[in-house]
Amino acid sequence: MSREALDRALMARALDLATRGLYSTPPNPAVGCVLSRDGQIVGEGWHERAGEPHAEVMALRAAGEGARGADVHVTLEPCAHQGRTGPCADALVQAGVARVVAAILDPNPRVSGKGLERLRAAGIAVDANVLADEASEINRGFLARMTRARPWVTVKVGMSLDGRSALADGSSQWITGPEARADVQALRARASAIVTGIGTVLADDPSLTVRDARLELRGRNPLRVVLDAALRTPLQSKILLPDAPTMILTAAGCLLSNAAGAERLRAAEASVEGVPEKEGRLDPGAVLARLATLDCNEVLVEAGPRVIGAFIAAGLADEIVLYVAPTLLGHTARAVCELPPLQSLSMRSDLEWHDVRRIGSDLRLTLRPLENKG
Repeated sequence: MSREALDRALMARALDLATRGLYSTPPNPAVGCVLSRDGQIVGEGWHERAGEPHAEVMALRAAGEGARGADVHVTLEPCAHQGRTGPCADALVQAGVARVVAAILDPNPRVSGKGLERLRAAGIAVDANVLADEASEINRGFLARMTRARPWVTVKVGMSLDGRSALADGSSQWITGPEARADVQALRARASAIVTGIGTVLADDPSLTVRDARLELRGRNPLRVVLDAALRTPLQSKILLPDAPTMILTAAGCLLSNAAGAERLRAAEASVEGVPEKEGRLDPGAVLARLATLDCNEVLVEAGPRVIGAFIAAGLADEIVLYVAPTLLGHTARAVCELPPLQSLSMRSDLEWHDVRRIGSDLRLTLRPLENKG
């Protein structure tokens, strides 16, 4: 096997390891690491949870003395700064590894390039950009937050074959089948925050929690965010139950005019904050900016047509996941999203197919904006 082929094979294994921490590492990136000698793996590990040892340290522990002179394949550039754990670049130097291959550079300005520089300064051979696209996909949210100062946004919709998300009275449980609803649990588990609107809370009373025990959250539950401009969230709502944290975002003026309502929600252990409005509704860009300050890497939008339309119209949807049921609801049923009218076809938003597959009796269609290749 050529060196290039071996690098790709070992990095593929590291990427597989990284995915094991996908649901438990936020706000940290999910990282996998493989140590090998003469093409044979002598140690491997992955970052299992924020605040715990990084992937490189786990792999070094597994390798023991076998780490000296080994090649290292890691899905993200080793860190060179002191955070909740020590610099991984220093740990690799001290272990005496011979070569380090990183899939991508760390976009964190405290790290980017510095980890590889430290390794080179210690006489360790360094390579990068091996399976970079695959590594970027795994940590798309972390990269988005570091490079764009906002999370990666996935908009999820369940709809009928004729593009309807609910009956005219708002009834939507259930359009899609049980397999599709189970599949959504993985989207929720990957998210740092799940955003919904007050309309969905009032109509469906969702809990928006991860209910699949097979998804290893390791105690990390996504933040539930309700866009509630007038503070209408009922105190008996499931979204206020203490099984996950909840944030109510409201109009800044409402905090002054309805201070008592805000205090009642805070007494129910929800945080309540004001955000700017734009065109008569809470500004989705301001919502994402606030969530970025809370170290949210990925945001899942599970909401009604007005909220979904606001994120799409603002160009803030990085990915749209449609669960399409083989059923028809008719023209009086509610549309998937509310978008402003187009004056010409040239104003349309074009998407590209990213993934299409069958989930039970439904189809799952994943689309991304043409300009977004991340």
